[in-house]
Amino acid sequence: MLTRRPIVPNVIEINFQAGHLLGCNVYLVFDDSEWILIDIGYEETVDEILELVRQLDFPLAKCKMILTTHADVDHAQGLAAAKRRLRTRIGAHPKAADLLRRGDALQTFAEIEPQGIRLAMPPVEVDIELSEGDTIDVGRMRLDVWHAPGHTDHQLAFRLDNVLFCADAIFRDGCVGAIDAHHGSNLVDCAATLRRIRDSDVEWLLPSHGPIFRKDPELLGATIGRIEQYQHMADFGTCAVDWPLIDEWEREIAEGRLPP
Repeated sequence: MLTRRPIVPNVIEINFQAGHLLGCNVYLVFDDSEWILIDIGYEETVDEILELVRQLDFPLAKCKMILTTHADVDHAQGLAAAKRRLRTRIGAHPKAADLLRRGDALQTFAEIEPQGIRLAMPPVEVDIELSEGDTIDVGRMRLDVWHAPGHTDHQLAFRLDNVLFCADAIFRDGCVGAIDAHHGSNLVDCAATLRRIRDSDVEWLLPSHGPIFRKDPELLGATIGRIEQYQHMADFGTCAVDWPLIDEWEREIAEGRLPP
């Protein structure tokens, strides 16, 4: 059996445990023999992940649930395969559940035609629809469900005491998950989610990509400022709230003014 290497008490991150990058961060949260996974990643890595879990002496039959932070292909493509192997339940936000049940390829980024991306998105039944305020018990521990929209309209985060599994809401370098109108992104919601994280008493952030990190209000504040600026920039198309330059141009037209 392998020696367990928790990143915080009762939490193993599968990439870190394996010693090499498998894909998005996959968290195993455990208490005694009961355990859950948060995300699963691509289908091609499911067998390696579950073999690693077995070698860590977690009975596969004791997997209570796989929680899905959101339905993107790099987080959820392997759900159908993992559900078959573990005979467990899938939990996701209702909007994510709809995409996963249909195997939607567009909103999950499985297909991006201009970039030649064409990935399978196997449909999977979601057993439990999760929303803000729900809780999930793992042994004697409890995870609180946060609705954390911005990157997608269905993104969830999960709080465990002073730790927040923050999905693609924020990364250690201050970046956020991709903003794309076809993806259900919303800049106003993104800033609100970041303010909620900043103003909470959470101490550690466990994102879906990259290393875990201690919450830094200054970093979060800088990201919030950037996201608020994006809300008024044409760069972000229909994700922007407005474009002040066009209002300025309209006034100049009405007044018959040309630039000096």
